[in-house]
This record gives sequence, structure tokens and C-alpha cells, in this order.
Amino acid sequence: MCIEEGAIGFIGGSGIYEIDGLEKSQWVKVDTPWGSPSDEVLTGKLNGINLVFLPRHGRGHAHPPSTIPFKANIAALKTLGVTDLISLSACGSLQENLHPGDFVIVDQFIDLTFAREKSFFESGCVGHVSVAHPTCRRLNKLCVQAARNLGITTHDGGTYLAMEGPQFSTLAESKMYREHWGCDVIGMTNMPEAKLAREAEICYATVAMVTDFDSWHPDHGEIDISSVIETLFQNADSAKNLVKALAVQDIRRKKNCFYGCDIALDNAIITAPEKRDSKLVKKLNFIAGRLLKL
Repeated sequence: MCIEEGAIGFIGGSGIYEIDGLEKSQWVKVDTPWGSPSDEVLTGKLNGINLVFLPRHGRGHAHPPSTIPFKANIAALKTLGVTDLISLSACGSLQENLHPGDFVIVDQFIDLTFAREKSFFESGCVGHVSVAHPTCRRLNKLCVQAARNLGITTHDGGTYLAMEGPQFSTLAESKMYREHWGCDVIGMTNMPEAKLAREAEICYATVAMVTDFDSWHPDHGEIDISSVIETLFQNADSAKNLVKALAVQDIRRKKNCFYGCDIALDNAIITAPEKRDSKLVKKLNFIAGRLLKL
């Protein structure tokens, strides 16, 4: 199955995919050369716009951060015709001015994950894409505008510290990320997701939804878990409204991406054609078929 005219993709958590007004909705099983994604993929139309939603952890939260099938997830969305992908992610705040319930439209990452495969490319076909600007600046602007129009306190730009997990950071780590590295939010799921989206030439943005302060905050240990859960539900409702707003705007790229997300591989593949592994090239055709013609 491929949505020929293109689709807006969303990756997020439980409850967000229960979107009122989603027409012709169906859960679709997708297989990729990198295995199955986290779950079946929800497809449908919202305001006449093709929408695709993938539960990052699977329905029922079956996958911890380190075992999320990131490559299969991105490949599945690419296969379904997703051109523009919004990641909706819960996170902790590392800064006093980023409060629970706030949204941060991330523009930078520090990737401290270490137990995950981070590239579609490997021995037999080597590729190096630029992630100097790891999110699509066009999508970021649209997300900021849409969220603020909904009355959501939204911060334009921020650095996301991606940790391996599943444990949360120590107090010393949290203070280092905040005071010495200048990070704004912390989470476990957006890397290597953003890097893989770039390799798949998909425009990608992260909407980081703050649930609480990380362990650096003097009051963190006193926060009632019920208040965190309440914020999670509040954020989910806000996220669903944001999904609708972005669909109404039809944020799909109409032509080429001004920032080059759709041509990220133009100068990235460096293995000589005669040295490329044919089996690997066949797999890569799912995400790089524009260049790797079989």
C-alpha cells in the first residue's frame, strides 16, 4: 500500500491516535526489509488530507525505548507515502522556564543513545547524511504557529538530550545536561528517529511535550505521580488538537523542501556502484529508491 499523493505522518503515544473526524480509518500491517514496525499503522483522511499514525511504543506500550524498531518504523512510513513527519514526544524539562504542559519545538539534539542501530546504511553501501540541522525548519515554523494559535504555550527551538534509558538520569547527569551542556528537554525516543528520517528524505519535526521537571529540580522528588499523569492526558488532548490543525493547514511539502530534506541523499552515498552489495541495495531501495535504481 502506498498513498500516492503523499501523507502527513505522526509518531506518538497512547491516546493521540484516537482522533475525532478521521475518515476511512484502518489499521494497516506493513512489512519492511528491517522487520515490522512497532505496531500496525493507522491510516485515514482528516479534512480530506491523508494522515498516517504510528504508535511509537505499540498499542499498550509494548516496546521500551531501546527496543523500538526505529528503522522499520521510518521505512514503513516512507512506504506509505509519508513526506512530512511530526514526532509527538513526552519529555522532561531541564530549564526553569519550560513548565509541565508546555510544548517545545526542538531544533537540535545531543544523542547519547548507544544500544540502537542508527543508520539504514552499512558495509556494502555506505552513506553519510548531514544532520547539522536535524529537524525541518519549515515544519518547525508550522508547528510553532499552529500550537500557539491553539493557545498552547510553545517554545520555538530547543535542544533535546536523547538518553538511552529506560532509567531516568541521575541528579549529577541532570545537572550536567542543564548547567554545562545547555540542554532544554530530555527524552528517550527521538534518536535515532530523526537521523533515520533524514536518511529516508522525510521532512521531520519534534514536538516535545513537557510532563515534569527532570531530577535537577529541587521539588522533583515531591511531585505527585497523579499530577504527572494528569499532564500526560492534558498534553495528549493538546496534541490531538495540534494534529487536526496541521491537517487543516495541509503541511505536506508541495514541491521540493526549501531546506533540502527531500534530497538529503544526493551527495551522501559514497560507495562506488560496482562495490555495492546487491542485497543491501535491494533493502535500501525502500528508502533510497530515488537514487538506487534496481
